Amino acid sequence: MAAPAGRARQDRRAGQRRAAGAGRQGVTHPFRRRSPPIAPPTARPRYLLLFVLLFLGWGVLSPLLPVVLVEQGAAPSQVALLLGLGVGLRLVVMPLAGVLADRLGAPRQVLAAALLGAALSVLGYAFACGLGPLLLVGVAHALATAPVGPLPDALAVREAARIEAGRPRLNYGMVRGAGAAAFILANLGAGKAAELAGTPGIVLWLNALFFGLAAFAALGLPRPAAATPLAEASPALSGRGRRAIAAVLALPGFRPLLLVSALIQGSHAFYISYAALSWQAAGLGPFAVNALWSLSVVAEVAVFFLFGRWLLAGLGPGGVCALAALAGVLRWSVLALDGPLPAIAFSQLLHGLTFAAQHLAAMAILTRLVPDRLAATAQSLLASLGNGLATALLLLVSGPLHDWLGIGGFWAMAALCAIALPLCFGLGGAARDRSP
Repeated sequence: MAAPAGRARQDRRAGQRRAAGAGRQGVTHPFRRRSPPIAPPTARPRYLLLFVLLFLGWGVLSPLLPVVLVEQGAAPSQVALLLGLGVGLRLVVMPLAGVLADRLGAPRQVLAAALLGAALSVLGYAFACGLGPLLLVGVAHALATAPVGPLPDALAVREAARIEAGRPRLNYGMVRGAGAAAFILANLGAGKAAELAGTPGIVLWLNALFFGLAAFAALGLPRPAAATPLAEASPALSGRGRRAIAAVLALPGFRPLLLVSALIQGSHAFYISYAALSWQAAGLGPFAVNALWSLSVVAEVAVFFLFGRWLLAGLGPGGVCALAALAGVLRWSVLALDGPLPAIAFSQLLHGLTFAAQHLAAMAILTRLVPDRLAATAQSLLASLGNGLATALLLLVSGPLHDWLGIGGFWAMAALCAIALPLCFGLGGAARDRSP
């Protein structure tokens, strides 16, 4: 009997120890500091890093690429051909890249691959000599860079639409504004880097560096909100890329947005071609011309950082588009009158409305209209048809227009914005369609 009694006492003691342990686990010690929950990583620094690297890359390359092409054996008359070919190819490839990203449900990976391809292909300019090799490199570079424009915006806009703790996970305007600020710094630094290196070709290596780093930044972005890849979606949205493009074009409000964006953004074509030339003809030196260009980008940054969300909250996307159209009428009219320097400076400040505010409004409308699975396709279509194609066509028209009217060609750009104005008010009522 002693053995069973001993086992009973052992069982009672074990039970008491288990009960005591359970009590300690269930009661928090009054002086023990509880570990705070680990917060999920915020999206803001990751998107800031991506956009800063992207715009640093574009900023060092854009001003000096024509100089590099001439240094590598292209005739000055061939530079327009090389650059124009790249623009045309990107217009074609942009929608296809967006469709691919949506079909795979992997926009981050497609963007990273494109950035790596762009970083490698841009270095081809350093080794190509003469028109033929430069054309081949230009084709490869255009194909690689086509997705680099729309996909970051598509990802950032989708992230900004996600609400966490009652607030958006991302301020798109802040991210885009940081990129614009980086572009200014890169523009200024590119010339200095070329002076120190003794060759403008240094910008090719800087661009490759920034885009290579941006590829890894793209892979480090937060995973987008779950969306059914097009390959697994309903029959109406699956299949070949043309079906996805048709589905986006069929969304209510998308085609009016394309038209409004084409009119307002395309109206910058004459400005891009002939503003600096007209200022030089008026007696302004290189420093004053560069200062006026920088002033427009400063206004752009201010809208992205400070005023964009306030404008959207107060006027709505359609109202902001209308404000941009009005600003375009005023801006191009001021430049057409060829006024004094203060008037030109004022017109440059309006760039914050004619470009940045309209861009933010378009992003807000896309967020309301487009399901997540079609986001990259829609963004690519807007970039290629709404902005790129209109600008390219109006660039072609700008030469004959300048030969005919001189600086008065800005009146035609003001007319485009006036045509866009009544169309803007129909954008505010676009239905929100986020069905799977």
